[in-house]
Amino acid sequence: MLKIGEAESRAAARVIRRGQLWRYRSAESECARFERELAAKMGMDHALVVTSGTAALICSLAGLRIGPGDEVIVPGYTFMATALAPLALGAIPVIAEIDESLTLDAADVEAKITPRTKVIIPVHMMGLPAKMDAIMRLARRRGVEVLEDACQADGGSYRGRRLGTFGRVGAYSFNYFKNITCGEGGGLVTNDREVYERALIHHDGGTLFWRDQGEISAPPFAGWNFRMNEILGAVLRVQLRRLDGLLRRTRGHKKRLIEQLSGHPRLRFIAHNDLDGDCGTTLGFLFGSEKEARAFIARLKALQVWAVTPIDSGRHVYSNWEPIMQKRGSYHPALDAFRRAENRDCKMDYSPDMCPRTLDLLARTVFIGIRPEWRAGEVRTVIRCCREAADALV
Repeated sequence: MLKIGEAESRAAARVIRRGQLWRYRSAESECARFERELAAKMGMDHALVVTSGTAALICSLAGLRIGPGDEVIVPGYTFMATALAPLALGAIPVIAEIDESLTLDAADVEAKITPRTKVIIPVHMMGLPAKMDAIMRLARRRGVEVLEDACQADGGSYRGRRLGTFGRVGAYSFNYFKNITCGEGGGLVTNDREVYERALIHHDGGTLFWRDQGEISAPPFAGWNFRMNEILGAVLRVQLRRLDGLLRRTRGHKKRLIEQLSGHPRLRFIAHNDLDGDCGTTLGFLFGSEKEARAFIARLKALQVWAVTPIDSGRHVYSNWEPIMQKRGSYHPALDAFRRAENRDCKMDYSPDMCPRTLDLLARTVFIGIRPEWRAGEVRTVIRCCREAADALV
């Protein structure tokens, strides 16, 4: 939903004129301000801005003390980074099915929990909220932590509560293709001070030398460097102020589309766990077969309407995660989670057909992207084209 304007340009220019691009040498750090504003927006105690959504996931897992010997359950439909993050810390990703909402299936998650399972990562793909009440009930009953991957759902909510705030920690992405962007960036939020401090240290091995987050009680350890710079922090502050307005428009467009297309005999929507909290950036249809879905896409494209099937989305589908499927967890054998003795008994019997329901649902789904800048006439055009494309199905 990229929308960059004059306000972002002024914010970046302000930092450049000031001449201080590093967050720790400015008395008025843009990054620190963004963290406070992000925490307030999400209603959380702590926020940390990092260099990507992947970095946010890795630091979140570090905050949860995840490491060798642990299993982390992820859905079979998500960008590969969700599964790579546990490997970065020596843990093993376990792949679970999705349901008709295209988000994590709590029943399959429960079937895949073992004594080694430490974290469940529900992913709010394409701005579609996962069924968080079911996932949280399961996690509490089984004594497992929840890390929400809201990287594709910045600002979304479930039953009136922001996505990313249900689990112990939530991760966001500010990549070029996300609801708000600085080109590349990420963040995490949590109410747990200990989780926050460990994530903070992991995101910047030097943080204890130049911190601006107050006193740190966690013992230091060898962290990495996912530190954000001031130019991007300034851009994100502007973007965050735009977020709710953008979502208000996309949600309005999506509800109009659903209202007008409901009842068509050949159109069925994917399941919605919370249409009001849905980011509204994606309209999903579920067809009876892949052939029917592809015929619908072909007709829409002929009518100049953008449409895709998620089965074609490359590394968003688990069967295309080569490093996982081929168990190559690192460039060096000693760093490869798949080869660690601690993980010998973990669940890593991967195969391309291990989640058949996920593959079936993705192949029968059609997505139409929704833009916040659409005018009423553009929404009417999409409605007309969807009807025409559906009418042409045989």
